[in-house]
Amino acid sequence: MKNEKNQGGAIGLDVGTSRICVAREDSGNFQYRSELNAFVVIPYAKMTENVLRRENVPHTVQDGHIAVHGNEAEKFAEFLSVETRRTMTAGLLNAAEPESLSMMRQILGNMVGQASGAKKICFTVPAPPAGAQDNLRYHEATIRQILTELGYTVQSINEGLAVIYSDLENTNYTGIGISCGGGLCNVCFAYLSVPVLSFSVPRAGDYIDSSAASVTGERANRIRMAKEESFHFNGFFGDKVHQVLGVYYDEMIHELVRSMKEAFTGARNLPKLGRPIPLVLSGGTTMPNGFRDRFEKILADEAFPLTISEVRMAAEPLNGSAKGALIAALTDL
Repeated sequence: MKNEKNQGGAIGLDVGTSRICVAREDSGNFQYRSELNAFVVIPYAKMTENVLRRENVPHTVQDGHIAVHGNEAEKFAEFLSVETRRTMTAGLLNAAEPESLSMMRQILGNMVGQASGAKKICFTVPAPPAGAQDNLRYHEATIRQILTELGYTVQSINEGLAVIYSDLENTNYTGIGISCGGGLCNVCFAYLSVPVLSFSVPRAGDYIDSSAASVTGERANRIRMAKEESFHFNGFFGDKVHQVLGVYYDEMIHELVRSMKEAFTGARNLPKLGRPIPLVLSGGTTMPNGFRDRFEKILADEAFPLTISEVRMAAEPLNGSAKGALIAALTDL
């Protein structure tokens, strides 16, 4: 499959465990493209290869099989009754997946294309999970190398800081940005755009999916689809999957808020703030109706050490990190 040429002067790239999102600017407007960061392997047949090419389905032919990647992987996984294979886990390249590096090259190449001329790209990296600093360095260096080989001038940005760049211009980029994705919940506190404290919590969307799957007997793929399509926080759950999702969502939010309270209470370098600061929620895991209200209530119950002026959703929760990365790239052009 041919890669598209990038026509813009800069790209923002959110390299997420669940999805990869690309942001570009065109005549002052932000444009986004998102693909599932996963793949499914099917047996090779010339007819299948030809049909996939005609339908413009992202795929790679190698070693006697076809790897279908991106959004179409979910459809193939559903009718084949298998789980999708993931290039990343817990925010980093998946060491347990032998095809993770080769498929990441294919997916990123398909998403951003070969650079034509001098082009700038800024990609997101998570805050280091506890005990995973070395893995984070490898992950960041590998993504940087892939993008450099595609011809880009490359920089990186903390994922939580990208949320702040995207949504806190009106407070001069002072506040807390939280990105709840598939592998991690990333938290960043910035003062006048300078990151002061950042960390990540490993319980996020994938934790909810796998935990709910183990209780219900459903595949994690189907749990994720139910979570994204119909789950909400308010009201009675007659469906067992929705009831179980509510339990693990609550557990995830409590863990996130407890970790935030401990991190901010123990921090010694926080600036003295003369006014309350905003907190912005972003990422696909924050999308169910009622998430913001539930998070705000749990935050209030924990007696958070900073005074929060408001808890609000990002203007574009699914695209906020990519938009922030693009803003960073455009600022440095």
